[in-house]
Amino acid sequence: MPDFISIADYHKRLEEGSTSCLATVEEYLAAIEAKKHLNAFVEVYADEARARAKELDASTAPKGKLHGVVIGIKDVICHKGHKVTAASKILEGFTAVFSATAVERLLAEGAIIIGRLNCDEFAMGSTNENSVYGKVLNAADETRISGGSSGGSAVAVQAGLCMASLGSDTGGSVRQPADFCGIVGLKPTYGRISRYGLIAYASSFDQIGIFSQNIPDAALLLEVIAGPDEYDSTVSLKPVPQYSKELKKEQKSYKIAYFPEALNHESLDPEIGAAIKNKLEEWQSQGHTVAPVTFDLLDYIVPAYYILTTAEAASNLSRYDGVKYGYRHPVQNDADLDIFYKNNRSAGFGWEVKRRIMLGNFVLSSGYYDAYFTQAQKVRKLLTNKLTLIFNDFDFICMPTAPSVAFKIGEKMTDPISMYIADIYTVMANLTGVPGIALPLFQHSRYHMPFGLQLMSSHFNELPLLSFSHNILAN
Repeated sequence: MPDFISIADYHKRLEEGSTSCLATVEEYLAAIEAKKHLNAFVEVYADEARARAKELDASTAPKGKLHGVVIGIKDVICHKGHKVTAASKILEGFTAVFSATAVERLLAEGAIIIGRLNCDEFAMGSTNENSVYGKVLNAADETRISGGSSGGSAVAVQAGLCMASLGSDTGGSVRQPADFCGIVGLKPTYGRISRYGLIAYASSFDQIGIFSQNIPDAALLLEVIAGPDEYDSTVSLKPVPQYSKELKKEQKSYKIAYFPEALNHESLDPEIGAAIKNKLEEWQSQGHTVAPVTFDLLDYIVPAYYILTTAEAASNLSRYDGVKYGYRHPVQNDADLDIFYKNNRSAGFGWEVKRRIMLGNFVLSSGYYDAYFTQAQKVRKLLTNKLTLIFNDFDFICMPTAPSVAFKIGEKMTDPISMYIADIYTVMANLTGVPGIALPLFQHSRYHMPFGLQLMSSHFNELPLLSFSHNILAN
């Protein structure tokens, strides 16, 4: 397994001639094979990665900012000519006919895509147990979950199977598995990265995110893949800062808010709460302003999130019917189109996806639309207004990322409600569209598993968010 501490370190070694792109790819391929039982990768592009590495080694100058950088992509991000299934039987055998904008930009800067990564089906889940390819194991303790839905993306970086990876974050699916695996997980502002080529779960929530071992690598990837895109009308036209170059220039005292209701919530592991409180005191002693802010909407966040996302999912997933592509049930009654659809969708979708489609259709139905969907939209607006007011006075909000460390495989599969409630700290960033980052800082004394904290900033303020995070991890 390669021992590079960062992309910059890797590029320095390439320049010195102490390694090559091909040698690096071979080391990662060997690591992937040695740790294939973790089930992080669902497909490895071995021959393609080797060919790309040889091409880069033969070039007379670096191809771009990510020259030779080995990256994995979640199985919901399209890569032209490669299979993409969203870890679902319903997309069995489907091959992408175009590449996601994020993938195109990685390749344009010299990256090597080494494979596609396991995830919860259609990015629906918090444990990576809802995958047609099976569960992903946490490399820190293989009896525990990786987190989800981007579990494969997190474990690939955690276990040293690639330098960085892309996931997607609809309600914490980058930050929560990053927390469980002890790595950095960044969810940018909604609209900072194009969603073109990202298979939709809930379109007004989905955002491509980044996993890395450190902040400079996350900053560099964000710099490369962010920015305007003619194929996505929701992407921001704001110019993209040179995050990687400006990262170390941000040296100042910040104002940090925290919610006492979040740090004292009944669902939070006491050791996690205590560690974050100690960190807040440490920041205050370093000259930062740290202050509590009353937040009385915490218990409304998860219900609002699941009402809105399942409604959007029910609409987005209606396109999968087995007519034009994907899974088609072998036993069909050609005379009955309804039965044709039911057979395909019943056999093609997993239980969690079916549950969310049903819930989404319920909250959108004529008798319940105003009682549920409309009310959830009002909560979303209240949350957005509340955070806007907070960010008028503060630079960051500090919260836990998850209420516990990674739990045992199968522990919560029979209790979906408790699984949903565990998203209490991450879904707010998606409901409001603000950026959030999970930072690996601590080790649990009882479970010996990593955990950290989460920082959020105002819209498009990723630079100070990354700079402060870099200072935290560097000290």
